[in-house]
Amino acid sequence: MKKLVLLLTILILYGCKNEKKDNSKLNVVTTTTMITDLVTNIGGNLINVQGLMGSGVDPHLYKASEGDVTKLADADIIFYGGLHLEGKLVEVFEKMEHQNKTTVALSDALDPKTLIGSEFFQGNFDPHVWFDISYWKTITNYVVKILSEANPKHKQAFEANGKQYLEQLTALESEVKTIIETLPEDKRILVTAHDAFNYFGRAFGFDVVGLQGISTATEAGVQDVQKLATFIIENQVKAIFVESSVPKRTIEALQAAVNSKDHHVDIGGTLYSDALGSAGTIEGTYIGMFKYNVNTIVNALK
Repeated sequence: MKKLVLLLTILILYGCKNEKKDNSKLNVVTTTTMITDLVTNIGGNLINVQGLMGSGVDPHLYKASEGDVTKLADADIIFYGGLHLEGKLVEVFEKMEHQNKTTVALSDALDPKTLIGSEFFQGNFDPHVWFDISYWKTITNYVVKILSEANPKHKQAFEANGKQYLEQLTALESEVKTIIETLPEDKRILVTAHDAFNYFGRAFGFDVVGLQGISTATEAGVQDVQKLATFIIENQVKAIFVESSVPKRTIEALQAAVNSKDHHVDIGGTLYSDALGSAGTIEGTYIGMFKYNVNTIVNALK
């Protein structure tokens, strides 16, 4: 708490001195790698984008560092996921708003009536909305709108980039459905480290079960492991999956519990859930990540 107060104090003082490095471009700060990728696709070279989180970083547990202060103070716009995805940054975003910074929760673009609720996550909605491609399309249009309002001079360029990206998302949706159709419906059971894939499951017909809750801030207990192990055996689940931003030991413990009951289950691979892959790789983009995840899931469960 003391560290957070210090960071916010520095932020206020620094904000008073803040000057843009390049007046012709918007300085944009993003939180997760998915958001960074999206905003970069729309803004292109017309904006300066700095992401707070890198590959493999868990947004549920991420805390603002001193190095983030300059980025936030320089920002014209701050894009974040919302729905308590970045739970430990809420106070920082509130402070930004009080300084008249433009802070944008991308989840505000979505109809709350369509979101998945969770009794295990402080009575809030599931924040992993990027796993529903239709939501990501809606959010794409929202980002185009925000950037266009902030810099009307480049509105046409933002809209053109947004249109092109929407076409890529439509193609992704079609390709993903084709791949999933090769997997029998009774095999579409996805067991992962935490409940990040509920929107994916709803969109593509998977029964999704996570060892931890929607937030990785909650720890799975022995009873959780044993209960899920029984579920895997009863449903003859062939493979379970590690997540890149969650410690591997949680799924390894689950595998060991299943094996101790004279049933074998494979670890089908690592899925990208709360963060993209390394920059410069196919998995380092939203579209590449989605394709990789679907291929990994389908190949392991066949």
